[in-house]
Parts: sequence; C-alpha cells; structure tokens
Amino acid sequence: MTDSQKSTNVVWHHATVTRERRQQQNNHKSVVLWFTGLSGAGKSTLAHAVEESLYQRQCRTFVLDGDNVRHGLCGDLGFSKEDRVENIRRVGELAKLFLEAGVITLTAFISPFRSDRELVRSLMPHGDFLEIYCECPLEVCETRDVKGLYKKARAGKIANFTGISSPYEEPAKPELVIHTSQYDLDTCVQQVIGMLQARGIII
Repeated sequence: MTDSQKSTNVVWHHATVTRERRQQQNNHKSVVLWFTGLSGAGKSTLAHAVEESLYQRQCRTFVLDGDNVRHGLCGDLGFSKEDRVENIRRVGELAKLFLEAGVITLTAFISPFRSDRELVRSLMPHGDFLEIYCECPLEVCETRDVKGLYKKARAGKIANFTGISSPYEEPAKPELVIHTSQYDLDTCVQQVIGMLQARGIII
C-alpha cells in the first residue's frame, strides 16, 4: 500500500463500553485462538467443535474460517505469497476487533508463514493470542482430501499449494500442539478447553 492509499486524518475513538466491561458481562475473558496447520489437518473441524463446547458454556464466540473469509473480506485476494500475507494481516486486524468486543475468537487458517503469525501475535496484548498447532502428517492430510486439492496440486493444476509447492513453517513455540491424527475430536476439544481453563479465560 502506497502512502497515497493510506487513511489520513483518522483518530481512534475510545468507547465507554470497554473490553473489560464486556468481559465482565460475558463472565469470561476474550482471547484469540489461532488454529494453524496443513490443509486437512482438522483446523476448521476442531475450531467449530470447540466453539460448540464454549457455546454450551454460555460463552460469546465466533469462528473466522479461511474459506468463509475469502467469500467476502478477502474475496479480492489470490494465493500468491503477497496475497496470503495480506489475507492473514486482514484477519489479524479483524480478530483484534473481536478481542475488544469481548469475544472468544477462533480462527482456522493454514497461515503457512511463521512471520505472518508472529505479526498477528504482535497486534494483541501479551497472552491474548494463543497459537494452536494442529499437527498432522502430510500423508494423513492427503487421505482426508475431500476437495481433491492435494491431487490437483501434485498434478500441477494448483500453484503455490501449501505442503506441495509452497512451504508450511511449523510454529516455533505454540501455546498448544494437538496431534489431530492421533486423537479423536472430543479429546482434541478437551485439550483446548483445558488450556482455556488453566489460563483463567473460562471457568
């Protein structure tokens, strides 16, 4: 973005209804749960299952899903490295707003580049960005390929496909690693819920 494209004459407006007041009303803290991993690692499935568990506990939640975001907010972006960087930047800024709204925000994005995830982390107050690495071997992800994307990528029909023709950089120090190929969904959900309880985010 050039200087001529940047917003000017803008001032952050401080609302009287603060994040702290929203959290008190919600009876839980807000946080960003950033699920990352290869396509087929179970990010979306796990994020929505965790949201369901939190909803049953009367928590305010919202899932930002990779495919859904590209239908609207990021519908103008492709899958080049530059567009992927911008995609994650936009999602990070959106997640930050949800954090201020007192919501437990769950994001399900491959987000393959470590630097992009660290940029999003830097947007949040310390401890409010929890990186959850859905670790799953590539060969297992390929067996779960209901969209046939890996097959197309290996045939050269999809360029810049993470794990095949574009790298995935594993998190260096995620707050939680979940081995989604080794445990059933309920067990994986309980690992996330247990982390939230241990950190005092939910009761």
